[in-house]
Amino acid sequence: MPDSILITGATGAVSSALIDELGDAPGIRWRALVRDEAKVEGLRQRGIEVVIGDLDDPRTLAPAFEGVDGVWSLTSVHPRAPEHSMNIVWAARQAGVRFIVRMSAVGASYDAPTRNGRLHALSDHELQGSGLHWTILKPHFFMQNLFGAARSVAGQGAIYMNMGEGRLGMIDVRDIAACAAQVLKAPHLHRGKTYTLTGPASISCNEVALAIGNAIGKPVSYVGVPSDAAREGMTAMGLPQWVADAIVEYGEAYAGNWGNFTTPTVEQITGRPPRSIVEFASDTAGVFKSEDSVREVLEHA
Repeated sequence: MPDSILITGATGAVSSALIDELGDAPGIRWRALVRDEAKVEGLRQRGIEVVIGDLDDPRTLAPAFEGVDGVWSLTSVHPRAPEHSMNIVWAARQAGVRFIVRMSAVGASYDAPTRNGRLHALSDHELQGSGLHWTILKPHFFMQNLFGAARSVAGQGAIYMNMGEGRLGMIDVRDIAACAAQVLKAPHLHRGKTYTLTGPASISCNEVALAIGNAIGKPVSYVGVPSDAAREGMTAMGLPQWVADAIVEYGEAYAGNWGNFTTPTVEQITGRPPRSIVEFASDTAGVFKSEDSVREVLEHA
């Protein structure tokens, strides 16, 4: 078991869930790499050491990596993601880190139908050739991505996406975190392995809408929209153009059933089945119920 682990992306959804999952694991010291000083208070209140650093600037990273055994490597959807991942690997090698557990993306490969998947393939390959011990997790579409539809669910009873009638094995972020925690606590058992993580069933957006509607006690419908409309809606919400384009590419791939599969990996790693869309909807119903609840979630995101 490692003595110390650095968590990157520590204030994001997956890493936050990972910190919750790890809890007070005995014998391990956790350190968080955070770019924005304004977001660290909650981590410090939990007794987590916080180091300020920016993956855009490798000169800021050495203090975060110094003296740690392992790294949880997470980069956001961004055109510079391979550079960010490269900076993590470089800082880890300079500091003598022994292993990296990296979160990649579902279907990441050189011929993936999404730019995000192709960029992740570059970073996966770099890590595999780095000389460090590694494990790579490739999670499917996050159920928590559905929070982006919370406002339209609350206000209009509708989910708008460009996924057509495609089915996909979407996964709850908490199950990604549970797998990551197991790997980080016993990295020798997972060395050199790549895991594709999914939920328990391949489902359509109509089934998603039904589950959320049942959870909040009002009808919710799925409305398929053209890619251009989806892109315009996301940029109107403030998403950068590049990110909106990347998400639209995923929607188009999913509409063609590119994501229509599941794996047993979550249960194999954690010993329990992944959460279903019904469980997710029940647990997060408050997010979708009203404009006030949506506003509160957004303010604390």
